Amino acid sequence: MKISTILDHIDNGDVALPKFQRGYVWNRDQVRGLMDSLYKRHPVGSLLVWVTAADEVDSRGDQELSPGTVRLLLDGQQRITSLYGIIRGVPPAFFDGNAQAFSGLHFNIESEEFRFYQPTLMKDSPLWIDVTTLMRNGDEGLGEHITWLGQQPELASQLVEFIGRLNRILGIREIDMHVEEVTGADKTVDVVVDIFNRVNSGGTKLSQGDLALAKICGSWPAGRERMQDVLERWQKNGYEFNLDWLLRNMNAIITGEARFAYLHDTPTSAIQDGLARAEKSIDYALNLIAGRLGLDHDRVLFGRYALPVMSRYIDQRGGKLSNLAERDRLLCWYFQSAMWGRFSGSTESTLDVDFEAIENQEDGTNRLFEELRLWHGSLRVEPAHFRGWSLGARFYPVLYALTRIGDAKDWGSGLALKGSLLGKMSSLEVHHIFPKALLYDHGYKRPQVNAVANFCLLTKDTNIQISARPPSEYFSEVEERYPGALSSQWIPMDRELWQTENYLQFLEERQRLLANAANALVEELLHGDSEYEPWEEGQPLMPEPAAIPGGIEDAEEEAVLKSTNDWICQLGLPAGHIEHELAHLSTGEPLAILDLAWPNGIQEGFSDPVALLLDEGPETLQIANDHGFRHFTNVEAFKHYVETEVMAFAADGVAEVPSY
Repeated sequence: MKISTILDHIDNGDVALPKFQRGYVWNRDQVRGLMDSLYKRHPVGSLLVWVTAADEVDSRGDQELSPGTVRLLLDGQQRITSLYGIIRGVPPAFFDGNAQAFSGLHFNIESEEFRFYQPTLMKDSPLWIDVTTLMRNGDEGLGEHITWLGQQPELASQLVEFIGRLNRILGIREIDMHVEEVTGADKTVDVVVDIFNRVNSGGTKLSQGDLALAKICGSWPAGRERMQDVLERWQKNGYEFNLDWLLRNMNAIITGEARFAYLHDTPTSAIQDGLARAEKSIDYALNLIAGRLGLDHDRVLFGRYALPVMSRYIDQRGGKLSNLAERDRLLCWYFQSAMWGRFSGSTESTLDVDFEAIENQEDGTNRLFEELRLWHGSLRVEPAHFRGWSLGARFYPVLYALTRIGDAKDWGSGLALKGSLLGKMSSLEVHHIFPKALLYDHGYKRPQVNAVANFCLLTKDTNIQISARPPSEYFSEVEERYPGALSSQWIPMDRELWQTENYLQFLEERQRLLANAANALVEELLHGDSEYEPWEEGQPLMPEPAAIPGGIEDAEEEAVLKSTNDWICQLGLPAGHIEHELAHLSTGEPLAILDLAWPNGIQEGFSDPVALLLDEGPETLQIANDHGFRHFTNVEAFKHYVETEVMAFAADGVAEVPSY
């Protein structure tokens, strides 16, 4: 089917978008790539549509569907939406996204390059043609362009060639795209989504959560927007959750089951009530976790799939817990589940086990701990658990929690590092106790340099004051000014261990101190009712956890990354995240550490996620690629990308494009 015909069918209501489809998510790089491929007549893939009765489906947007049957786009929404926006100049009726991603596309008739409008580059240049203006005006517009180009003496020798290129752009409208149709009375929504997932294994599959959301939106059109409002409120408070996760919590409260299939036949009134109850219970749980455990933002909120169990437990009790012991016991179960990664494997089956455990309201937490012990064995924290490295290590949030809720004191002020600290310079930062440069100079490797046991949390002001001084220098000063401040952060007080040559012994001793503190916290939460066998000195340690790929190798590499980040900021662009943790979307498990990354693009909404990865192995590069990061392995190539593809747009902004 010709592209122009497909767009006409959208205008006539013959082609629409089903409610369960996501909104428009492409950025400008992807739009340019599509147009470049079509201009070169490269294949861009086929479309998958579901042909069904118009009066039996729910479509997105407010367009009026044609009577009889309608074709619902299952695969190809991003391509067709981009083409509609470029050729028509406006988004289609079912559009939900950022229209600037396809607005202002221009074509250079000499270099045959597509770019988005940049005044400093294109203003008053006869070589840059507005693609949308050309497409909208068709043959008449082509005539106007030919006349206008003919008035440019410097282009006379290439006029015929340029006209051919403009005709080639117009010819994009007549390119045939293969359309695969799914038809038949047996093709229910469930069957259609399964077909889509099978044929689109290389793209973004529709999850069972998408299917559940589709059914919800069918009877409650405002449901998606209402859920997004809830997610945005949490986001403003520092928590990044997605629709799938919120649906898990709603499903838990409404049905007591993990699988979304149980949600499909739920009445709209029950869905609306379930969302309100889920929001209330999650708020309650997040406040408990932040207030009692100090895990008060997204970076340290590990074990987030324990939240559906907590929210159901809380909802069963009317939205709040009756006493201190019950509250702490549930928090202890959450803390232990997160530490041991209970939901990092088969999330649904594990949730079902825990949902069943809390059905008996009298001994719900006892049953939860029984299942935890059966699954993991010993629940005692051992020193070896703190052998992990990087901020992606599972026990980094444990260190954060111990710091925020205990007596840990700042080394520059002597004040307790509680959540009540005020002021910009009082925000907490991760501090390497032994400076990285010092350790790299002494031959220590990345996992040793970035060990969790080499981290502590200090105020920004104190972090700046200490800078890169060795502990053998500044520890004595801290202890003299604020006695007990070092030990409050589990620093070994044997001064021999403050020497760089004894760094590994320092780590071992601090791991032991941190393990003791973690166990003391658990015992406190259980109010003396121990749920695990004690760990004793001399017992064999657990194997060292597998290292997360990626991260900064040495001080020299870190200096290069910081210099690159400074260069970015000098251009007026947002700084990247140094050692950005790339985590699994569903489980939150860390997958890789990216040296320097912009997870939303350097110009958010207009470019791909970008990462600068220096001296990384193929595993890290592959993980970054699999998660949509456009990555560069040397600074020169990265800077060229910024200067040629990002900087002009950032400087010019989104300006009105001229018409010829």
